[in-house]
Amino acid sequence: MGEPRMTLATRAVLSAFLAGPADEHYGLQIAEAADLPGGTIYPILIRLEQCGWLESRWEDIDPQEEGRPQRRYYRLSQQGAQAATAAMTKAGSRKRRTFLAARPQGGAA
Repeated sequence: MGEPRMTLATRAVLSAFLAGPADEHYGLQIAEAADLPGGTIYPILIRLEQCGWLESRWEDIDPQEEGRPQRRYYRLSQQGAQAATAAMTKAGSRKRRTFLAARPQGGAA
């Protein structure tokens, strides 16, 4: 399992899930919430599912009746909700440390 790479896109996808940790979302909803193109999120969703952070299921509909294909719904697993929260906190603190390290030290006058 392990932890996925915390790219900006991965963090955007996780943020979308963490806004409603128990909610199910399909790809287009996630893409819109993360403000990412659809083709970008699917590899992320696959990685997160392989890590055990997401669970997914196919919608139980008749595509002929609905006039559209089935949607695959994703949601955070219990482990994923905890791991995503910790990873986002860690990524945020790492970002602050990098910013502080980049600031000039001492006073120039």
